[in-house]
Amino acid sequence: MDLATRRRRAALFLFFLIPGLSMSSWVTRTPDVRDQLGASTAQMGLILFGLSVGSMIGILCSGALVTRYGTRPVMGVGTAVVVFSVAVIGLGALTSSAWTVTAGLMLFGAGVGGGEVAINIDGAEVEQISGRTVLPTLHGFYSLGTVLGAGVGILCTAVGFPVQWHLAAVAVLTAVLFAYAFRSVPAGVGRTRGTEGSSGDGGATSGAKVWKDRWLLLLGGIILAMALAEGAANDWLPLLMVDGHDMAPALGSAVYTGFAAAMTIGRFVGGFFIGRLGRGPVVRASAVSATIGIAVVVFSDSPVLAGVAVLFWGLGASLGFPVALSAAGDSGENATARVGLVAMIGYVAFLVGPPSLGFLGDHYGLRSAMIVVLAFTTAAIFLAPAAGRRGTAPATERPGTPAPVEECEDRGV
Repeated sequence: MDLATRRRRAALFLFFLIPGLSMSSWVTRTPDVRDQLGASTAQMGLILFGLSVGSMIGILCSGALVTRYGTRPVMGVGTAVVVFSVAVIGLGALTSSAWTVTAGLMLFGAGVGGGEVAINIDGAEVEQISGRTVLPTLHGFYSLGTVLGAGVGILCTAVGFPVQWHLAAVAVLTAVLFAYAFRSVPAGVGRTRGTEGSSGDGGATSGAKVWKDRWLLLLGGIILAMALAEGAANDWLPLLMVDGHDMAPALGSAVYTGFAAAMTIGRFVGGFFIGRLGRGPVVRASAVSATIGIAVVVFSDSPVLAGVAVLFWGLGASLGFPVALSAAGDSGENATARVGLVAMIGYVAFLVGPPSLGFLGDHYGLRSAMIVVLAFTTAAIFLAPAAGRRGTAPATERPGTPAPVEECEDRGV
C-alpha cells in the first residue's frame, strides 16, 4: 500500500470516528435531554423520528450526488453537517426546545446518511486498491468513537456537567478532526456522470440494473437486520436499561459503553476471522451472537445478566453491516451503485426503527419492543450465506487494480 493510500485510509478512519463520537455523545445524554425536555417515551420516539427522516433524505440523495460529484464533496458536506448538528442539539437542550433537538437530529441524520454512503463507497475502493479487508476496521473506528464519546458522556452524566456545554465541546473537537482529514481524500472517486465518455443517464441505468440483482437484495436484508440491531442499541439502550431493568442513568450509560466496546472489538478483529473462515460463517456467527444477546436482555429479569448479554449483542451487531458492504463492493461492475444500493437498504432501519420502537415501547415497554429486533436478527442467521458468495467482478477493472477482496481472503491475506 503506497503512502497516498495510507493517508487516505487514515482520513477515512477519522471520517468514521467523527459520527461515532458525535452519536454516543448524544446517546449517553439521552436521559438528561429527555428530562430537560419533559418528554415521554412516545414523544422521544417522535423526536428521534427527526433522525430517521434526516437519514433517509441523506441516503436517498447520496447515491445521485456521488455519481455526479464524487465521494469527496459528499463526504465533506455530510460530515460538516454532522458537526453543526451536534451544536444544534446542544442548543435545543439549553432552551428546552423539543423542536430544536428534533431539527438537530434531522441534520445529524442527513449528514450521516448522506456522508456515510459516500465514505463506504470510498472505503470499498480502498479495499480494491489494497487487496485487503478494510471496511470492518473502518467501521471499527466508528465504534471506537462511540466508546470514547460514551466514556466522556458517562463522566459528564455522573458529575452533572450540563448537556449543552458537553455537546458544544464535542462539536469543536469534531470540527478540528474533520478539517485535518478532509485534505487527504482524493477527488473524483465514484463520479460517473459528466465524465468523459459517460452518458448522461449512466448512473440511473446502472442503478436500475443493480435493483434486479437478487443477491444484492439478500445482502441488503442482512444489513437491514444488523443495522436495526445496532441502531436500536444506539437509540434506546440507555433508556432500555434505566426503564426496563431499573438501572441508574449512569449505569445505563455504562452498559451502552460496554455495547460500544464490544462493537469496536468485533470490528477490529473481524478481518482476521473473515480471512480464515470467510464472510458467510462470520456473518452467521454474528447474527447468532446478536440474537442470543437481545433475547437475554428481553426475557431475563436480572440486570446483571442483561448487562452481560449486551456484550454479545454488541459483538453480534459489529460485522454484518461492513461485511455485507464489502461483499457488495466486489460483486460486479459499478461498485458505486452496488454499495450505494445495499447501504440504502440497510439505512431504512434508521427510518422505521427509532419511532416504531418508541411507540411500541410506550404501549408495551421497551423490553417487549425489542422482540421486533430479535426477529430481524434471527432472519439474518438464514440470510448469512449470501455474504459468502464469491464476487464476480473482473479482477482488473482498471490498470493496477488487484484481485477482488474475496479472492485475497481465500488466500489468507
